[in-house]
Amino acid sequence: MKKHLKWIIPVAAVLICGIVAFAIWYTDYSRGPAAAKPVIYLYPEERMEVNVKLDFNGELGCTYPAYSENGWTVTANPDGTLINSADGREYSYLFWDGISNVDYDISSGFVVKGEDTEKFLQEKLAYMGLTPKEYNEFIVYWLPLMQDNKYNLIAFQGETYTENAELEITPAPDSVLRVFMAFKPLDKPIEIEEQQLSTFERHGFTVVEWGGAEIS
Repeated sequence: MKKHLKWIIPVAAVLICGIVAFAIWYTDYSRGPAAAKPVIYLYPEERMEVNVKLDFNGELGCTYPAYSENGWTVTANPDGTLINSADGREYSYLFWDGISNVDYDISSGFVVKGEDTEKFLQEKLAYMGLTPKEYNEFIVYWLPLMQDNKYNLIAFQGETYTENAELEITPAPDSVLRVFMAFKPLDKPIEIEEQQLSTFERHGFTVVEWGGAEIS
């Protein structure tokens, strides 16, 4: 029974965070798009203590494990598993969400039929450098919000996102990949310049983050 509880408690906590995140989005959407479910993976070359601080230009909502004034301090393992110093529990990643008035850049991107969103995300996320585990977790979260739309305008953000959600990681990682998708449901397709995406090569201590926001 204790073995089952080890997994039930973290899953329940994530579900609660999801409910809270939806409540924030529903009540505060007029204030700006939610930065929904950014998750942070840490992949050191050897087991090590890591501190992660977030400087977010907005209102932080749910965090899991709980974010303190000193950020998150964890023991990170090469396979990505994390032991949180505050409670001694094991986590797969660091989770946060919040509300921001960032004006996301949709000057270029992709217009994708709702029914084609799954295949599109699989291809583009893999191209940008997410592993199957990472992009599957991304898709499981976002696909239910996108697949039933007639079309989706999708634009992956660069500095527009990273400058408004800065990460301070100690010790400093050797390579960092931050994938943040802004999307807008459409009733009909529009003409837009196709976004040029970059690939990513992992080396040394690697940090990977993915997240997204729906914009109106």
